Amino acid sequence: MAASGFLDRLVVGLDEGLRIAFDIPRSTPRPSPAEGREEPVLTPAEQRHSIGLVRVDHAGEVAAQGLYHGQLLLARDPGVRDRLERAADEERDHLAWCRARLDRLGGAPSRLDPFWYAGSFTIGALAALGGDRVSLGFVAETERQVMRHLEGHLASLPAADTPSRAVIEQMHTEEAEHAHGALDAGGVRLPAPVRGLMRMVAKVMTTTAYRV
Repeated sequence: MAASGFLDRLVVGLDEGLRIAFDIPRSTPRPSPAEGREEPVLTPAEQRHSIGLVRVDHAGEVAAQGLYHGQLLLARDPGVRDRLERAADEERDHLAWCRARLDRLGGAPSRLDPFWYAGSFTIGALAALGGDRVSLGFVAETERQVMRHLEGHLASLPAADTPSRAVIEQMHTEEAEHAHGALDAGGVRLPAPVRGLMRMVAKVMTTTAYRV
């Protein structure tokens, strides 16, 4: 790994990390799937629930950026880096879409976003140390778990909140593409204890971010 390339990725990653962790807005080229949809009339309880669910999704996208940036920092193969960068770009769109929904719903992001980012960056870098195939396998397993989590949100979301539903459905589609792409590129299946630990960490984050 060339020192200059590593340093360039480190500087870019630090800049992106600060923007994401501290909620510094950045435009996204793709329009939100919620655009053009009429804002629903929700009861106070439904509004709180929608806010909680979207806040969790937003925190998950903050964590996804941390994971990808940590993996990109130590990725060895240029082709793997390109794949990770493309996925990270789409995840950045998801982040912007969730942030916009929070604004429309009258909510705010998790106050622990800097923690979610930093912890996920560390996990992503550790995964990358195992090599590109392990790193890609980590992407695939992460995205599979995210898909199940989004499916739960679609089942729980207030029926009237169609703008949030449109965002989550598009996110689910693209997470599936990331998972399949990582496996097609050579990602390996992670051991069961690692998959279980990932589920435990995700449970802590989702439960906490719903409220904080």
